[in-house]
Amino acid sequence: MIHPKYGHYFRQIIVFAIIWLIFGMLYALLEVGLLGNTTSYPTTGIDYYFGNNILYFSLGSLLMGVAQGSIEVFWLHKQFVNKPLWVKIFWKSLIYLFLILLFLLVLTIVTSWVNAPSGTLDASATARIQEFMGQFSFWSIVIYAGVALNIALIFSDIQEYIGRRLLYNFLLGRYHHPNQECRIFMFLDMKSSTTIAENMGHAQYFQLIKTYYANMTDAILETSGEIYQYVGDEIVISWPEKKGLYKNNCINCFCKIEKDLFKNRHKYLEEFGIVPSFKAGFHIGEVTTGEIGIIKKDIIYTGDVLNTTARIQAQCNTYDAKALISEALMRKLPPNTSFSFTKLGELKLRGKSEDVLLYRIDL
Repeated sequence: MIHPKYGHYFRQIIVFAIIWLIFGMLYALLEVGLLGNTTSYPTTGIDYYFGNNILYFSLGSLLMGVAQGSIEVFWLHKQFVNKPLWVKIFWKSLIYLFLILLFLLVLTIVTSWVNAPSGTLDASATARIQEFMGQFSFWSIVIYAGVALNIALIFSDIQEYIGRRLLYNFLLGRYHHPNQECRIFMFLDMKSSTTIAENMGHAQYFQLIKTYYANMTDAILETSGEIYQYVGDEIVISWPEKKGLYKNNCINCFCKIEKDLFKNRHKYLEEFGIVPSFKAGFHIGEVTTGEIGIIKKDIIYTGDVLNTTARIQAQCNTYDAKALISEALMRKLPPNTSFSFTKLGELKLRGKSEDVLLYRIDL
């Protein structure tokens, strides 16, 4: 299996590749519609073959999409992570403009070389290419490619802001009608958050929250987790049953978060004067998943499992525990030597005939 973290990066890059491929094929189709039965380009006189062009435009666009996606995911995105959307788009567009010009130059030379009757570029063909680059027809391609890259950038940023899963589900209409599914939930909350906020002030406290949410990213990606909600200093992470149980992903997510906090403890002490600690509650159950809202749409989960998980997490204070888990989920987890469970007691839920048996997770 692909590591979940790299699978996430791969899916981000594929989005760019698909958008560029669509625009490349569309351009080839527009071109044949405009040229009709013409056998050569009017501006350069180079022979025109639709079959060759749609192949090379498609392959070239696909490679350009992969290149842009890779640059964006592994480098450029980090340089503008805290910038407004318009600033990101403006500066990234200028950077990619150079790449587009280089790409179009190479593509024009390759297409001319392939379509040349002699199979080589003579002096006259080279001169026609230089002439073509000075005409509006060449720059119209640059503008067209600029539109493609900006659409890819905007789509990528929208995906980041509202979440890949949420965006794709909206586009596909998966949750127009409610669906039943079994999911695992982890409610993760900062200990003594009210006292910490009062002591350091709300502005500094917000920076603390922002920092530790950022530090959790790798742990969530590496365990195939999905962020359901941010509620102040509480984060709700969810897994489909199969993904959450696989290699104990749901428990390992908490373990990795704890390790990352420990690794960065000196940075927290230096910047905020404290090292945050967390309490977590785990549970599994059936939820109804569906799309709601008119002015602002969202995809939500409803079911007893959410309320129960929140109540389980709240019991961490009662039992002085870092993490508590329900028996229902604990029984489903595969064997693991990295942690063990200690039976604590029963959680009585109002309106429920059966109590929830709680276990402490000993890391």
